[in-house]
Amino acid sequence: MAREGGRAGRKQRDETDGPKRKVDYRNLKNPFTPQGVFSEDEVENLHLTALRVLSELGIKVMEPEARAIFKAGGAIVDDATMMVRIGPEMVEAALSTAPKAITVKAIDPARNVHMELGMLHFSAGGGCPHASDRLRGRRPGSLNDFKELVQLIETFDALPTQTAVVEPQDIPIQFRHYDLKQVQIANSTKVPFVYARGHGQVLESFEMLAIAHGLSDAEFRKNPHTFTIINTNSPRMLDIPMAQGIIDFARNGQLSIITPFCLMGAMAPITVAGGLVLQHAESLFGITLSQLVNPGAPVMYGNFASSVDMKSGAPAFGTPEHVKATLGSGQLARRIGLPWRTASGSASNMGDAQGAHETELGTWAAVLAGGTYVVHAAGWLEGGLTLGYEKLVTDMEMVQTFAELATRTVADEAEMAFAALKDVEPGGHFFATQHTMDRYETAFYQPLVADWSNFGQWTENGALSANERATSIWQERLAGFTPPVGADDRAARLDDYIARHKEAGGSFPPS
Repeated sequence: MAREGGRAGRKQRDETDGPKRKVDYRNLKNPFTPQGVFSEDEVENLHLTALRVLSELGIKVMEPEARAIFKAGGAIVDDATMMVRIGPEMVEAALSTAPKAITVKAIDPARNVHMELGMLHFSAGGGCPHASDRLRGRRPGSLNDFKELVQLIETFDALPTQTAVVEPQDIPIQFRHYDLKQVQIANSTKVPFVYARGHGQVLESFEMLAIAHGLSDAEFRKNPHTFTIINTNSPRMLDIPMAQGIIDFARNGQLSIITPFCLMGAMAPITVAGGLVLQHAESLFGITLSQLVNPGAPVMYGNFASSVDMKSGAPAFGTPEHVKATLGSGQLARRIGLPWRTASGSASNMGDAQGAHETELGTWAAVLAGGTYVVHAAGWLEGGLTLGYEKLVTDMEMVQTFAELATRTVADEAEMAFAALKDVEPGGHFFATQHTMDRYETAFYQPLVADWSNFGQWTENGALSANERATSIWQERLAGFTPPVGADDRAARLDDYIARHKEAGGSFPPS
């Protein structure tokens, strides 16, 4: 009788409207015990060797203001060679003031992002000069591509921030930051990214965000509302735009993520340990600068270390060395106690099996390493040269699976299903038990791209590949996109500001 009633119940449920399963992919907590690749003694030796690099070898700092800040803080500075050496005591002082937990405020408070060890956030790929999809092919990134990708990201709760996504090369560089901000504000309430491209562009971006938030400059500085990625020029160099970025973000209370770009065998030693020593030294150096500028300024540790193809010099991702470097970076981040950014990624030229394999291995490494913020988890191709629309969608299947793993699995009396076990005879099935009927619409994750039909049904439906199905998904999402409530009004607040600054010639990045 339970089975007959179950079938009737299923028919009734299928005729109701609206989604049945509700999920919350915001501010996830990592469910896994962090894994490592080094012993505790080895981690300590890596840290101490990085401190030796800073005190004995030093970092070349090309920005005079940054050198002056270091000198005032007690560093040994040679302005002729631009070399700066800092002692362990300066690093320890910086680590003592750097916040261990950071909340980045979004326009929609429900979109606030909490950064601390144990949290787990994912982002789409960023900084790509090209965009690609099956319909329009590979092309230089445009403002329209940027807008479409911002809208796509807005539709995925498991991506809590907006990224740089693609470079709109149809917009002159001195005007680009105006259009990027207006597109972000007009289409999203998520935390936006700001490029560190010199004092002018950064400070104007802050002003635009303050206008959009309806805040005074002083109110804006009270909390972080945006973030940037600071890439040191490995090995052992901090250039002018990146140094200015650290200074500006620290002075204005905004989040900077200090991320050396350490490709082992190219810009870093060829060994995992050597690459991490360099990464750790450069990240500690940037963190120290931020705290010299403004003790307590929000700052995060950053990891971007992988191997290269030693025949061509091209970067590789999802390799054993990439995984090991990520795991080791997590150990170093926990050694200093700061939230940290890591990265997935793919060197594949298209969204194929190689691209999926590399991205998934890189993301698994980031999750098992305890990464706080996992960038390039969706859409990244060619080592960052291209953002693929289909790749973004197919990667989101993986990202949402990780998000599901981060939700709590309940084991109370009802979930343990003793009554259902009693109801089903040996050799029977559970399809129509009341326990199943009460849960069948909500128990399992529903795939975004995956097709679970059998071969015959799949063939009847057109025998579509995952990439072909992904094309339909991004098309449907863009066609049905509706800007968040109030977004148009917030974007309109920027019109006069942008018009005046464009008429004045814009703001060029430092050369």
